[in-house]
This record gives sequence, structure tokens and C-alpha cells, in this order.
Amino acid sequence: MKIIEACAKGLRIGANAPLAIQTMCNTDTNDIDSSAAQIMEAADAGADMVRLTTQGIREVKSLAQIKERVRNAGYHLPLVADVHFSSQVAIEAAKVADKVRINPGNFAKEHTLAKKAFSELISVCKEHGTAIRIGINHGSLGERIINLYGDTPAGMARAAMEWLRMCVEENFFNAVVSLKASNTVVMVTAYRLLLEEMKREGILFPLHLGVTEAGNGDTGRMKSAVGIGALLSCNIGDTIRVSLTENPVNEIYTAKIIRDYFTDTDSPGHYAHDMKTVGDYISKGEIPKYGMLCNSREEYLVKYALLFGPLLLDRKIDDFKIEGPFSEEEADFKENLLQASRRKFTRPEYIACPGCGRTLYNLEEVFNEVKRRTSHLKGVKIAVMGCIVNGPGEMADADYGYVGEGASKVAIYRGKEPVLRSVPQEEAIDRLLDIIESDSKADKTGRN
Repeated sequence: MKIIEACAKGLRIGANAPLAIQTMCNTDTNDIDSSAAQIMEAADAGADMVRLTTQGIREVKSLAQIKERVRNAGYHLPLVADVHFSSQVAIEAAKVADKVRINPGNFAKEHTLAKKAFSELISVCKEHGTAIRIGINHGSLGERIINLYGDTPAGMARAAMEWLRMCVEENFFNAVVSLKASNTVVMVTAYRLLLEEMKREGILFPLHLGVTEAGNGDTGRMKSAVGIGALLSCNIGDTIRVSLTENPVNEIYTAKIIRDYFTDTDSPGHYAHDMKTVGDYISKGEIPKYGMLCNSREEYLVKYALLFGPLLLDRKIDDFKIEGPFSEEEADFKENLLQASRRKFTRPEYIACPGCGRTLYNLEEVFNEVKRRTSHLKGVKIAVMGCIVNGPGEMADADYGYVGEGASKVAIYRGKEPVLRSVPQEEAIDRLLDIIESDSKADKTGRN
């Protein structure tokens, strides 16, 4: 078995390298000052790597200036260019960034052309020592893969394997792969299937873990802890990102709790994969003691999600009890965790991206207002997405969607179809609620 270790600007990824934490700027990449400041703030908080949206040549040039600015300030963490669709932009970004995140299947509709573009990118990455992350997201699979395998975890894994095989053929091993989904079961299943595929072919590339569009607050943290924790508990994963619709620095604090849970020798997570049931923890007196050791509500919340969430997701338990300084919140905690584990839906399910340089409205403010005004809608899935680039695809599981279309304009979706376009931002939440209410009334009167 060949175990690959990738490298981005001296940061080792995979094999026996430490688990790395990353985040992504939500600033406009062309705003050099704000982007550089956010990178340095994230680095100070403990980020090992930071990604920036790089959708065009202008953003590539801005990234070069940002990189020079942070290097001159004494920060040497790897910077990752996030590129969608354009192989030429990816090639130019590879000359500047330490790592490029792409989905090669988006480079061209025709698979042969996509392979040719990916080969050209690999050549440039070899020349400049640039790493590649092959990022496959649920809901964003190409038509060819969907026709072959469906929009499924298996389709995600097999799509990734096609590009990894090409890396091997081109003798390029400075690559990492991710299979993200907002649905924790889909996400975990996809990674496990990919690991099986890689083992069958005798080569293990590093894996970057994340639950995409996890949202914010308690639910976003628990959803991320469940998905990432289910894989780390089985020793799967080399880098992680907690995607929150909040200040990116907040992602670092949550990610550090997750990392430490699985790396500290006195933490239950250090030996979680050896424990058969939660009863083993309780019989050893670990849970009450462990709860008292938490330094904050967030740490308590995340650690218990890491303890029970993977067991719920894998259906090894159906219920649990918590003890400790925040046990009065057990009912609320339990409902959120059961939903994050896809076991029981008692509340609305929210899908929201963290935002990036492509987002042209106050995503966090809008998302919080949508949550406030829809909190009564049990079981309804609502997406709030920053832009049209990957919003419609990655909110594939949503019943309704609010998607930024450009400056002060929003598209409202029902399922995968836009029902309103170019809605003024100040009216968009009302229009979204009108459609949800109208559908609800229609359902009550017999709409099929």
C-alpha cells in the first residue's frame, strides 16, 4: 500500500503528518487589506492553511499581492486558491498559490477536454511545487457522473477516483481529495467508499474533511462534529474545516476542539473507535467527569456531539443522556444532535454556505433573519447561499433556497428550480416566505 504525503508550502498533509486545520476568507479577494488581515487573524487563532476565492485572473493577481503582504508580515502558512470552472484561471493560480482547490469535472462538459485541462494544470503544479485539492461536492456532480452513478455517495467516490487515477498516471502525488456534503450521512458514506476504492487500488491519498454548508450556531457546530468526528474516530482524515456562516476565525476554535478531542491522550476521542457502546463510557465514569472538564459551552457542546453523534449516525445507539454543567439544555441539545445525525427531524433543516469573495450581500445577517422567521417550520429544508456559482448545486437537498445573484439581487428556489429571479434583496425574505406559505396551504388542500 502506497501512502501519499502531500505538501503545501512546507505543510505536510497525510501519512503521519499532524491533523491540519484550515478555513476560508469571506472577504473580497480584490480587497487586499481586508483579505490579508483576515488571513493573519486566522493564523493567529491557529489556522494551518487559508483558502481564498479566485474566480478570475484579477483575483489571481490580487492573491499574489495578498501573499506578498502576509509573507512580509511574517506569516508563512499555505494560501489556497479556490477555483471554479476555468482551467486557465486554475493554471494561473497554480503559479501563485501554494495549493489550488478545483473540481476537474467542471473544467469542460466533454470529459476528454476536462482530462486535457487537468493534465495541463498538473504540469504547471509540478513546475511550481503547487499542491492540488480535488474537491467533489454532493449536488455538484457533472451530468456524466450522475448518468453513470447517480447523485450518490458512490458517484462522488468514483468521480474522485477517476481524477486520482489520472494523478497516478501523470506521476503527480501532491494531491488531496475531499467529498463534502451538507447531509452528514452522505458525507461520511462517500469518504468511506472512497477509502475502500483507494485501498483496492493500493494507494492512499490524503483526505480533507468537512460538512459543507453546515450553517451556524449550535446546529452548525454539531453537524460538523458529527460528520468529521465519525470519520476521525475511524482514523480517516488528514485536514479538517468546520464550515460556519460566521467569522472564519470562529471555525478555527471549533476545529481545534475537534482536533484535540482525537489527539489528546486523556480524551475519550483518543480511544473512541475502541469503545463498543456509550455504556462503556458511563460504566467507567467518563461522561460526568469529562463534562466538568469543559472550559466553555461551545467545548461542551462540540465534545458531546463528537461522543454521541458518530454513534447515532452509525445507528449504534438510539438515545443518550448527558451530565455536566449544561445538562439543563439536554432537551435542546438532543434534538439538534439527533437531527445533525439524520435520525429524527423536529426542526427546520438549514443549509448555508460560509460566504466568500463571491458573496455580495450580508450573508450572516440574512441567514439569521431567515432562521428567525422560519423556526416554526418543522422538517422543512431551507438553503441560504452566497452566490449562483455553486449555490443551486450544493443546496440540492433543500426544499427552498435563497441564492445571491449579484449586487442586491436574489433568486428564490423551490427545490432545484428558480421560481423568482432578480428579486431585490430587501424583498427577498418576504418572497421566500410567501412561497413557503403558499405551498403549505396548497398541500393542505390536496396539492400533489
